[in-house]
Amino acid sequence: MCDIFCVMSDIDQQSPESEPAAEKTDESADLTDSEQGDSVPADHQISTEQVIEALLFASEAPLSLSKIVSLLGVGTAREVRDYIESLNKKYENQGSAFHIEEIAGGYQMLTLPAYNTWIRRLKQNRQDSKLSPAALETLALVAYKQPVVRADIEAVRGVSCGELLNRLRELGLIKIVGRAEDVGRPMLYGTTKRFLEIFALSSLDDLPEVEELQASE
Repeated sequence: MCDIFCVMSDIDQQSPESEPAAEKTDESADLTDSEQGDSVPADHQISTEQVIEALLFASEAPLSLSKIVSLLGVGTAREVRDYIESLNKKYENQGSAFHIEEIAGGYQMLTLPAYNTWIRRLKQNRQDSKLSPAALETLALVAYKQPVVRADIEAVRGVSCGELLNRLRELGLIKIVGRAEDVGRPMLYGTTKRFLEIFALSSLDDLPEVEELQASE
């Protein structure tokens, strides 16, 4: 049942025959129209350097020179290295917060060490937002049984889940939707609008049937 909660760019331009073709003035602007992609504006010339920059920006792991050449479809490893050096000079002159570094036989775009304090905070926030299997199981029970009291959730899981419910409330995934008519008027829990947004559900009716989940397992 927890499976569903696993956080879950050529316009061909033809110059009149009477006009000579324009010469390229930027040595890095050497990609043909067909290599630029269908969504590139007709008046915009993408350079090889820009493509290398985009590849390094998008990659989560270091890219070797040979890999970059393969992705480009043109050029040599030496030319790619020259483009990378040119990019790093631009970043330095612009005072950018990042540069391209050679790591483990490849190249990767990294933030400068001076920004480590803030990057660590960002990573910690991401880590804090992750849900454990137990929290996902508790969230699933709330989603399918809502409105539901804590005791009913604990009866299914077999363990206390007060801290997990508090954690889910802090993350804005569940909320108190009322009180049961039972002795002590225990709080009833339900999911929030954020829950729907996070799991791309239009409404609770879009939750898969339990039988579907069991079949997929």
